[in-house]
Amino acid sequence: MSADHIDHEAALAALMWLVELGADEPIAEAPVNRYALATEAAKPATAAAPREASPAAASAVRAPAGPDPVAEAEAMAARAQSLEALAEAQAAFEHCDLKKGARNFVFSDGNHKARVMIIGEAPGREEDLEGRPFVGRAGQLLDRMFAAIGLSRGSPDAESALYITNVMPWRPPQNREPDASEISMMLPFLRRHVELADPDVIVLMGNTPCAAALGKRGILRLRGNWTEAFGKPALPMTHPAYLLRNPAAKREAWSDLLELKAKLKELE
Repeated sequence: MSADHIDHEAALAALMWLVELGADEPIAEAPVNRYALATEAAKPATAAAPREASPAAASAVRAPAGPDPVAEAEAMAARAQSLEALAEAQAAFEHCDLKKGARNFVFSDGNHKARVMIIGEAPGREEDLEGRPFVGRAGQLLDRMFAAIGLSRGSPDAESALYITNVMPWRPPQNREPDASEISMMLPFLRRHVELADPDVIVLMGNTPCAAALGKRGILRLRGNWTEAFGKPALPMTHPAYLLRNPAAKREAWSDLLELKAKLKELE
């Protein structure tokens, strides 16, 4: 019996035999360009006269839209009426894949009533393990830097205190820079964070916070120049990790610290 005249039972038996042999997909004798097939299949539909579909039919064929992570972040952040509530909301946010690989959620450290709020980039290994921002070598250098102008994260006095957070509360793999989509998801939480903490001045420590708050990168060009972020005076500064790799840049960092000290005096 030729293949053109094979009956139903024989065809089914042949198919079952192939399945038992391990075949899991049909393959033709010649390769098929499925991209070309998709294009050709789309042409008649495009050329055909449009027909008005009923609302029921339209809803049946329309693919359901997925959740908008940024819109959900905005809604969750807006509902938070305290820093504690904001931390709970951000920790519960499920659309950022960084959360899946991080050990700990890293929200903030220091005195939330401080006049100065430092915004860093993202937790590193030590921060991920401890659940606090800036606790590794870069964090130790940050503490020494700001202690030189009389500011400390451990101070109970708002005048001499620091409040510290990051754009990202979860550690990116291999300490890579967060990408634009990750930053955009966290931006509503960061904006609300600044509103609730209400500092006098913000320090943008590195490229990622500048990208989030200013929409700009190039920290070596931005540093030392006062700007505005989230309605607050903001000073971009090089990240302490950069200073550890480039000790000669500490002179410029010292100049930025003096700028910050002068601004605080001016705002008294």
